Amino acid sequence: MRTLQRLTTDTRYVLLGLPLAVASFTVTVAGVSAGLGAAVVFVGLPVLAATAAASRHLADLERVALPRVLGHPVARPPYTPAPEGAGWFRRAMNPLTSGQAWMDLLNGIIAFPFSLAAFILTAVWWTGAVAGLAFPIYGWAIARIPGVGHGLPEWLGFAGSPTMFVIVNTAVGALFALTLLPVVRIAALLKASVAQVLLTRAAYPEKPAMTPEPVWLAGR
Repeated sequence: MRTLQRLTTDTRYVLLGLPLAVASFTVTVAGVSAGLGAAVVFVGLPVLAATAAASRHLADLERVALPRVLGHPVARPPYTPAPEGAGWFRRAMNPLTSGQAWMDLLNGIIAFPFSLAAFILTAVWWTGAVAGLAFPIYGWAIARIPGVGHGLPEWLGFAGSPTMFVIVNTAVGALFALTLLPVVRIAALLKASVAQVLLTRAAYPEKPAMTPEPVWLAGR
């Protein structure tokens, strides 16, 4: 039961994480490109600030998902608050004044290829396991299609019969199924490790942080 729960958690994290990574990558690249391109006339600064604020919210979504995958809570790094009595421009630019904001933007770019690789690995293994184990149901029909041949059994040097065709492909599916848990686990940790490095911190200091926001632990 615990193994099934781990597999479900890791699979959900990887599959749902790709749309989040795509959104984060799109927002970050588009916002930073537009902001830097117009920064010389100061029009791009509000764009960069808005991009940093959006990246912070997207990073929070990632931080919420991390504890179930890593097996322990993760701490949200503090963000520098706007000074009391600051004007509207200073408040608008405040998302850019925090060092963590730049880590959020960096994560939006770096996390995408890792999320894509984890998604592909998970999807391929799930497809191989499900399609392979179910092959005895539909494999006989495929074996009888003219011109299809017997594929993998012939490549392996086995007799080209429909029975051998079904047996070999089912065995491949069983191999995918037996390795599904560790492969999906590796894929999930591949994605989560990047987010852990860029978006979290190990623990809060004992003294109150400079931000008045309450301590926030994802997953709690």
